[in-house]
Amino acid sequence: MPAIAPNPAAGPLTSALARLGMRAAAVFEQGVALFAFIGECAVAFAGWLAHPARIRWRPILFNIRGAGFDALPIVGLLAFLLGIVVAYQGADQLRQYGANIFVADLLGLSMLREFAPLITAIIIAGRSGSAYAAQIGAMSVSEEIDAMRTLGIAPLEMLVLPKVIALLIVLPLLTVFADVLGVFGGMLMARAQLDVGFPEFLDRFTKAVGVTDYLIGICKAPVFAGIIAVVGCFQGFRAQGGADSVGRQTTRSVVQAIFLVIVADALFSIAFSALGL
Repeated sequence: MPAIAPNPAAGPLTSALARLGMRAAAVFEQGVALFAFIGECAVAFAGWLAHPARIRWRPILFNIRGAGFDALPIVGLLAFLLGIVVAYQGADQLRQYGANIFVADLLGLSMLREFAPLITAIIIAGRSGSAYAAQIGAMSVSEEIDAMRTLGIAPLEMLVLPKVIALLIVLPLLTVFADVLGVFGGMLMARAQLDVGFPEFLDRFTKAVGVTDYLIGICKAPVFAGIIAVVGCFQGFRAQGGADSVGRQTTRSVVQAIFLVIVADALFSIAFSALGL
């Protein structure tokens, strides 16, 4: 009976399946750890509510300045340019049908409902979320976190909750700022390309965009803020070993935060569509 020749593809295939399984297990483990971290943060926040004297106002105010006030220039500039781009891209199509005035509808609905909260969250994820991961990661690899626990200082109350609360406060405000700058940029482009004056634009804008559209964009911001702050802090705590680990976790925090923000935005769109909003 002739011998069966070995299958040369069996080894690589088995190895590939093993790598896939290990990656799936790692993703599952990280997801479980993230939910556990969220639960620990919730317990720590409940402790703050039960004992308001433990609230650390100085770190909260410091993070509000760092994540909010210091981010105004970059958020405002990008929102302004985004408004210009949206109006410019729609100008040619609207001009073909003599619908120049409807640039206010296009700009208002797109900026207030989608672009302003999303671009603001992405900027803050790259700016503040990465800073959170790098700061906590550096403290973790230098064993400062262990020293805090030894001294009886809860790392979550000192490092995480002030960042989460600060971002929950500033991201809706930054979104409003982005709304204003984005619409203003679109107004300038509408006047330059479509001969739509400011009074005509604002008159159509108030008719096309309701309070509901404005609130839809604003209500997304706290959810995005929670995602960015929690993911950044979580990845910082997972850093171990040395500086290379801090870099890896910082990169993961930005990638995962932006991914989850976009997923959350898609879920919001599905929910608002189902509700007829």
